[in-house]
Amino acid sequence: MSKPPPAPPSLQVLRQEIDAIDEQVHRLLMARGDIIDRLIQVKHTQEVGSAFRPAREADMMRRLVERHRGILPLDTVESIWRVIISTFTYVQAPFSVHADISLGEPAMRDSARFHFGFTVPYVSHFSAPAAVDAVAQSKGDLALVSATSSRTPWWMALEADGAPKIIARLPFVERADHPAALPVFVVSRVADSAMVTEVEMWSVRVSGWNAEIARALSPLAEIVAVPDTAFDGAALLVSAAAPTGLEKIKSAMIKAGASVRSSALVGSHATRYTVPPNGATKS
Repeated sequence: MSKPPPAPPSLQVLRQEIDAIDEQVHRLLMARGDIIDRLIQVKHTQEVGSAFRPAREADMMRRLVERHRGILPLDTVESIWRVIISTFTYVQAPFSVHADISLGEPAMRDSARFHFGFTVPYVSHFSAPAAVDAVAQSKGDLALVSATSSRTPWWMALEADGAPKIIARLPFVERADHPAALPVFVVSRVADSAMVTEVEMWSVRVSGWNAEIARALSPLAEIVAVPDTAFDGAALLVSAAAPTGLEKIKSAMIKAGASVRSSALVGSHATRYTVPPNGATKS
């Protein structure tokens, strides 16, 4: 006679296993905090300003997405990790998030809370230039501004040497029904060695800009355009794949009839992950 299958564990046993895992997670977080405390002493981060490391954060999020499995939703894991990263960054060197709410506050606030939690102070501004200026006046604060539209060419303030730069584009993981789906650029002042340069951000001024040229460029790059009456054209914020993407975009502009009057690098960010409906990730 075959043996009967073993009885499933009781609810009490399963709950004890969950409690043990919760305790391990908490202990690991406290251990992480101990390491950060030692890191502060080694780097003297409190004195030198921003502790942001965009390249390291992008690598951490990429590895998180690649190893994730099981029933826990990816957006929950992403949010947990974003809060852990941001909170420990805040512990190293306190900073505030300055959000441009000129295009609507609820979605921008959701993005800020999803990616930076509730420990990091949140400051709202009624224009992108105001949010960027607040960052320019700070040691290590950051600004969140729309990545898809704008009423003013706020990015021109990032052209000067020593000015803050675009360091990230959120959400890093894009998928249907993302709880913080608003596309935003993160602007801050960080060390060049800490930047991730997979996608370069360029401030470009053109004359002869029109809807037909915009349509011709749409397959090549994401572009935010604001009318520039001084040149009878437009001020553009162009996302270009490094290192040769901008030259291809300039050539396409000229071929379509526009004249490029100036260009300046105003930041960079990581390539985004896209999660299609079937759950497989791609960059």
